[in-house]
Amino acid sequence: MAKYSVFMTDSIFPDTAIERDELGLADAELTFSSAPDADTLIREGRDCDAMLVVYAKVDASVINSLTRCKVIVRAGIGFNNVDLEAATKAGIMVANVPDYCLDEVADHTMALALSMIRRTCLLNRKVSDGVWSIADAKPMPPLRGAVFGLFGCGAIGQQVGRRAAAFGMDVVGYDPYAPEATFRDNGIRRVTDFDDFLASVDVLSLHVPLTDDTHHVIDRENLEKMKPSAYVINTSRGGLINEQDLQEVLEEGRLAGAGIDVLETEPPADAPPLSRLANTVITPHAAFYSEASVVELRKKASREIIRTLQEGQPKFWVNRN
Repeated sequence: MAKYSVFMTDSIFPDTAIERDELGLADAELTFSSAPDADTLIREGRDCDAMLVVYAKVDASVINSLTRCKVIVRAGIGFNNVDLEAATKAGIMVANVPDYCLDEVADHTMALALSMIRRTCLLNRKVSDGVWSIADAKPMPPLRGAVFGLFGCGAIGQQVGRRAAAFGMDVVGYDPYAPEATFRDNGIRRVTDFDDFLASVDVLSLHVPLTDDTHHVIDRENLEKMKPSAYVINTSRGGLINEQDLQEVLEEGRLAGAGIDVLETEPPADAPPLSRLANTVITPHAAFYSEASVVELRKKASREIIRTLQEGQPKFWVNRN
């Protein structure tokens, strides 16, 4: 009998071989849930020593049913699907994997920005329709000298900033929680007033977590503070943007375009309304992905569990007091 029991709530991966191999090194046995709903998680996972979560919702009812769980690890950067307050009250540590897919997300962010500014997706559609002309892609401003705005200057924001700077763009950032050294060391010009920041940027790239304070922070009021020629790029969390407001502003010509990798509801029930706009590019929450990044994620999430069970705490402890 294994020393530890690990319960995995759900997965988007083809198998659990990587997790089983990693956990097996610490004499931990992995059990996979038969369904991701709360009743099943409560029934099948209540006696685990650790819980590994991908997209399943781990709410207070699930957390309060756990009899000896020491840690809940979210296999990903965000952890909005885990009730942190309930976990903290129950004395259960919550961890995530914030140090994977940094290059992938930064690359995807720039791909979306370039697609919008250079109008590559629109031009491709025109060519496929038999139209050999750039008329519908105008205006097309140069990249060099454009102001690239980072809303959030953490690890991914910094990587995006380096890429934007390589194209000759003027990189500015708004992040009231980042120390001055973050801006100085990464060549990011700091803007301390959010309204001034929005008004100054040609590209607004979102790199902040989804919290009560940031939910729908990009709404009509803030979008109307931006230049009509500006673009919004979101590879962070869908809930940061009020999608209805964004669609209306785009349709009214108050914003040049948007590149979106994340939606508030995923997957959408049908083609999202934003996808029907010629000045919008949407990808299906793909920014994190490469074959290497997925392996990295799965190994690191499993190792956070091992670290907690063997050493007493995870490296990335998100609800630490």
